Amino acid sequence: MEFYNLIDKIVSDNRAHSKWLNTLSFMENAGARKISACEHPTKVNLIQLKHACEEHRHAYYLKKQIGKINAEWCKTYESNELLAPIATRQYLHALDVKACKYLHAHFDLTKEELKYAAYLFVTYAIEVRADELYPVYQEVLTKTNSKVMVKSIILEEEGHLEEMIHQLDEFSESWKPHAEKIIEIEKDLHIDWVNAITEEVMKPDYA
Repeated sequence: MEFYNLIDKIVSDNRAHSKWLNTLSFMENAGARKISACEHPTKVNLIQLKHACEEHRHAYYLKKQIGKINAEWCKTYESNELLAPIATRQYLHALDVKACKYLHAHFDLTKEELKYAAYLFVTYAIEVRADELYPVYQEVLTKTNSKVMVKSIILEEEGHLEEMIHQLDEFSESWKPHAEKIIEIEKDLHIDWVNAITEEVMKPDYA
């Protein structure tokens, strides 16, 4: 199933749509927490703080959007309130682990430097993904005249991508081939995640 068609099916079902918003909120929150976990004890730059702040705000914003569907749904991040909870919880963690292994093998970095490098490359890959995911979601929302909107997130994610490119330029002149490898890793994990969601929402008894 194409991603657009999957989102179209999700948005057409209020319960699934609420879980989708909650799933995105969970992932934005997980991303913000990982950014903070990658901070150096003292050498924290303004952009890194900004990213953590904005990812937390995205998590909050998406959670609030659920209220436009049903304010009593998806109040937590419990598994029964997420789509494909196992794949969702594993997605970012697996990307982080695989990226760290790759970067450790290709760069001579201290433990703190590796954490920062992982922040740069993983965040870059996620921003590339966000630049593809949110516009498709918004397209479906617009088509269906949904009260839910993600336009503000789209604008901020575009800014994040530009900032990550600037930081990667400072990190290494040869960052692009390595970023492509991390993107390949993310792509495989994204396919697994989408397949898990598709399998769940396509069940005849899904509710």
